[in-house]
Parts: sequence; structure tokens; C-alpha cells
Amino acid sequence: STGLQNRRLWVRVPLLPPVLFILTLNPFKKVRTFYKETVSELSKASWPTLSELRESTIVVVLGVVVLGFFISISDFSLSNWVEFITLKLRSS
Repeated sequence: STGLQNRRLWVRVPLLPPVLFILTLNPFKKVRTFYKETVSELSKASWPTLSELRESTIVVVLGVVVLGFFISISDFSLSNWVEFITLKLRSS
């Protein structure tokens, strides 16, 4: 058996971990390791130049404006058509 066992209920109780293992466990070690690995990976990345960043920003802003304009026109025309059809159906 790998631990205490209640023979009546057939419940196995796991062994407690060694106290020495609990005392040596540092909860911030994983955080430090993650931070170091993140900084290492970010230093390997290729970052855009200022002009590339500016051009990409302009493209994104223009795309958002065009898409917003298209959605606004579509919403306006669809709502007007629905209202027009509803009025025609009610009047007949």
C-alpha cells in the first residue's frame, strides 16, 4: 500500500510530501524564470522601424474608417428598407 488505508471504507489517503521538499520550494522561482525567458525571447524579435510603424498605423486607421463607413451605410440603407417595406405592408 502507498499510504494509509481505511479498510472499512476502502479510502486511500496519500502519503504526505517530505517536509524538506516543502521548505525548499520557492514560489517566485517560476516567476523569475518566466520573466527571464520572456525578456530573452523579446530581444530575439525583429521590431519595426519608426517609418514602418507609422505606415502600418495609417493603413489600419484607414481600414477602420472605410469599414466603419461601409457598416454605417449598410445599416442606414437596411433600416430604411425595412421601414419602407413595413409601411407598405401595413397600408395594404
